[in-house]
Amino acid sequence: MQKFISRLRVRYHEMDSLGHVNNAVYQHYLEHAAVEHDEHLGFNQKVYGELGGGFVMRRIEIDYLRSAVAGDRLEITTWVHQIQGTRAIRRYEIRKQGEAPLLVTAEALWVWVDLAAMRPRAIPKQILDAFGQLFESAVTE
Repeated sequence: MQKFISRLRVRYHEMDSLGHVNNAVYQHYLEHAAVEHDEHLGFNQKVYGELGGGFVMRRIEIDYLRSAVAGDRLEITTWVHQIQGTRAIRRYEIRKQGEAPLLVTAEALWVWVDLAAMRPRAIPKQILDAFGQLFESAVTE
């Protein structure tokens, strides 16, 4: 699977009382990276609306390994590990730009939800095909 990298700078208001990024903020970073990845593939909110649905995070598991502080520049790497039916499993790694040690690893279960019914439904073929091409190109590289 091809990986996508999103970059951001940690802001001061994201700190907790210990002076590092609040654990809850990391989930926002992960969601931000997922949205940027989808948009990079041509799936923005308008397209999702036309398809009648959207992805919602149903479950997330985050391992906090090291801290980040205000001013740090982070790279959030994400990729879709598995996609079928109504579900996509997305994995993540966060590290400081230019550094190897991981700050965070995570795995999230995203579910495609029908906007009108607010119920899970099969992921549209258009999305499956786009992610399927990424899987195929990763195998041939």
